[in-house]
Amino acid sequence: MSIAFTALKTSSLSTRSRFVAAASPLARHLQTSTTNAMATPSEQPLKKEPKYKTFEIYRWNPDQPSEKPRLETYKVDLNACGPMVLDALIKIKNEDDPTLTFRRSCREGICGSCAMNIEGGNTLACIHKIDTDVSKPAKIYPLPHMNVVKDLVPDLTHFYNQYKSIEPYLKQKQGPTDGKENLQSIEDRKKLDGLYECILCACCSTSCPSYWWNQEEYLGPAVLMQAYRWMIDSRDQFGLERREKLQNKMSLYRCHTIMNCSKTCPKGLAPGTAIAKIKYMMATE
Repeated sequence: MSIAFTALKTSSLSTRSRFVAAASPLARHLQTSTTNAMATPSEQPLKKEPKYKTFEIYRWNPDQPSEKPRLETYKVDLNACGPMVLDALIKIKNEDDPTLTFRRSCREGICGSCAMNIEGGNTLACIHKIDTDVSKPAKIYPLPHMNVVKDLVPDLTHFYNQYKSIEPYLKQKQGPTDGKENLQSIEDRKKLDGLYECILCACCSTSCPSYWWNQEEYLGPAVLMQAYRWMIDSRDQFGLERREKLQNKMSLYRCHTIMNCSKTCPKGLAPGTAIAKIKYMMATE
């Protein structure tokens, strides 16, 4: 029995020795690699030189009504800032001026909160890249031709009331009698593509000259596109009534097909096309 135990012990030791021998080159390699990877202080990567970009931002404080609106200048190091305009605004607010006021939420181009006029065009600050040409200042204003709450925050009360006026929800005279849900074919569902994605950021409406001058009565491209979205929904039964509400000279027909709305939409939608289709439906029925 002792001879068998001794043989087994010797065999185990031999196996262990072979394993250590096989592993030792790897251990030596790892040790050597780790040692080589440790850079000396003189070999540390050099810190990037600051790359300052000038931002000129519209400022107005309702608590100081006697002061006129102004453009305030800030400098941001692009090497220490994210790539989007919203990143720069957040950096300015956090590090330079906590009184700067703007809306933001999702930072993914979904909520529409950060809509503003950047370098002459209406867009979303969270998906608009900073122009890295530091010789040109970036000018940022609130959405044009809207009352301003403060700084870059427009008053969208009237805009949302107009949206409410089109009754943006499914309306039926008689729903399914079997207690099942409202089914829709694949073909009918595809008709809604390019319409339901609207996030109501108001970029299109505030870029429309017709809306600038007639926004008290003209509904504007964003709201009219949503009206069209419900008119062509196969489950909605009030399409005719929806169009009858637009049978006046202001609600719809102030659109002169300038197409600023489709050019500026940050989601790549075509409100102008939707308005043209409403006009066609009303002219042919």
